Amino acid sequence: MADDLCIAITGTPGTGKTSICETLEKNGFTIYSVEQLAKQHECLGEIDSDDNSAPVDVHKLADEWQCEDAGIVFVDGHLSHLLEVEAVVVLRCDPNVIKTRLSQREYGDEKVAANVEWEMISGVWSEMLEFEIETPCLELDTSEKSPEQLVEEIFDWIEEGCQSPSVEENASKAIDWISNIV
Repeated sequence: MADDLCIAITGTPGTGKTSICETLEKNGFTIYSVEQLAKQHECLGEIDSDDNSAPVDVHKLADEWQCEDAGIVFVDGHLSHLLEVEAVVVLRCDPNVIKTRLSQREYGDEKVAANVEWEMISGVWSEMLEFEIETPCLELDTSEKSPEQLVEEIFDWIEEGCQSPSVEENASKAIDWISNIV
């Protein structure tokens, strides 16, 4: 594996980011959450009473935070792909599974619908294209695999040097939930 590497674990809420990061942490890896980093660098806004979330000033956070840890470090969060990292793991999940997971978390109907829509339109890939992020990427479908299986796939990818086509090529080959419905 690479000696020093900071990897974003990103995806729509409900795709399994935290479960995968908990498994990585059990394997001895350092994990940061975007929320934790935002608090630490005073980039977290006030909690919105409508959806019980606090906005992150991700541009300020990207300027303030630099991953200086030795070894392989992971950043957990649906905005982590917007930070300065060496590689990105994009987690995807069947929108129906996301709907179930977020409903179990007691998210409001509007918040569930917004996140399901974000997943359907490949929102993370859209952001990566918009911001011209040219970082090696690995897309994983988390719909039916355990966190342990997914961590194994991440380890394999790291072992292979985080090989990846361009973001444009990755995005063009990304999971297409909409076509699967039609």
